[in-house]
Amino acid sequence: MSDYRRFQRLAELDIFSPVQWRRRVLFWTGAVVVGLAAVGFAQAADFAFGLFHRMVEHSRWWAFIVTPATFALLAWVTQGALKPTRGSGIPQAIAALHVEDEGFRRSLLSLRVAMGKMALTLVALLGGASVGREGPTVHVGAGLLYSLGRRFGFADPAAAGRFILAGSAAGLAAAFNTPLAGVVFAIEEMSGAFEHRMSGILLTAVIIAGVVSLGILGNYAYFGRLDMTLPLGQAWWAVLATGVVCGLAGGLFARLIVPHNHGLRGVMGRLRARSPVVFAACCGLALVLLSQLTNTGLYGTGYAQARAILEGHGDTVASFGVLKFFGNIASFWAGIPGGIFSPALAVGAGLGQNITALVPGADGSAVILLAMAGYLAGVTQAPLTATVISMELTANQQMALPIMATCLIARLCSSLFSHKPVYKALADKLIEQFEAEKARREAEPDPDDVSEAAAPTRNDSPDTP
Repeated sequence: MSDYRRFQRLAELDIFSPVQWRRRVLFWTGAVVVGLAAVGFAQAADFAFGLFHRMVEHSRWWAFIVTPATFALLAWVTQGALKPTRGSGIPQAIAALHVEDEGFRRSLLSLRVAMGKMALTLVALLGGASVGREGPTVHVGAGLLYSLGRRFGFADPAAAGRFILAGSAAGLAAAFNTPLAGVVFAIEEMSGAFEHRMSGILLTAVIIAGVVSLGILGNYAYFGRLDMTLPLGQAWWAVLATGVVCGLAGGLFARLIVPHNHGLRGVMGRLRARSPVVFAACCGLALVLLSQLTNTGLYGTGYAQARAILEGHGDTVASFGVLKFFGNIASFWAGIPGGIFSPALAVGAGLGQNITALVPGADGSAVILLAMAGYLAGVTQAPLTATVISMELTANQQMALPIMATCLIARLCSSLFSHKPVYKALADKLIEQFEAEKARREAEPDPDDVSEAAAPTRNDSPDTP
């Protein structure tokens, strides 16, 4: 009898549970799918923007037609069922994670939305929009794992939330080839807390997605392997300078892109609501006009310019960081699909190039890396994610402490402009819209009740004497 009970207790362990194994297999399968999707998306994005870049190299005047037209097309296409494809995609994943309503989650993370997100982001890059693919990859990863979980019976709110969280982490890890950043991002940005049972799920999803990316693209660092240091002494003024300047700039950017009813943001919001297609075309035109002030343009992710600045042989103008800042705002205000991760790194690189003149005793590349991390931390107010991702992007661990210090200062300075992290603020807007619509529907009278109330009773019938 004791042997039977011992066997029964063993059978009840998670490691022998058929349900748990079915969930693990789904997570592993989904992570492979997310990894493949991220790699394919990255290559397609490079190809799409490459076509636009070659066109602009042939004649920069083509952008005056193509870019505004693309912005207008995307604004028109995303007015209906594809409206959740607008913007970065990370706020949509956060909102879906925190609202346990199946209809709301399905509207943000369905396969149609995931596929539309990929396709329309590629169109945006084909038209030269100043957007990135990393946020959309997070959105797609969350959507793929969520849809896979629902398809195979894991539709209850708690289980669906785990699929969303793991898909988001796997998406970021595969997009940048930064597995550790994927885990930290899921803890710091997506969930805000770490559930012990999620540790293994997150790690396996991130590892598998990373292995898929690694197997196809090889062991690479996003910006190449850079060997740089920042010794103690005068050079540490760079930490203070980049943390303050880039933190304030990142906070200002975050404040400008979060919708508001008053001030400049209120005016822009009303203009976009009144005529979204025309407004988007004007934003596209603004991006093209700003690009005429540079040698390389402000189009796309800004990856090439950021890498060239990091390596010290770029031909960008001195005002590239400031101009890219406004180009990113124009693209986001247009309400088109596309992320802000890579464009933020490009802004940080440009600002870092300017800050190097203030700290002549420091390695220029090190200052630029600090500025990239600081600006990203200022925009997202996620200092741990910005620290880890900056180290993994350059395969550099010697800069860990300066980067962390810069990101913490940037986070503090950013809060002077933006009191709430930008992704959470945008997610809260989606949740507010959902709750307002839900309240409106609940307040509406039931059509059946209205018809019954309007129908004549037996006593007040016209045929009654």
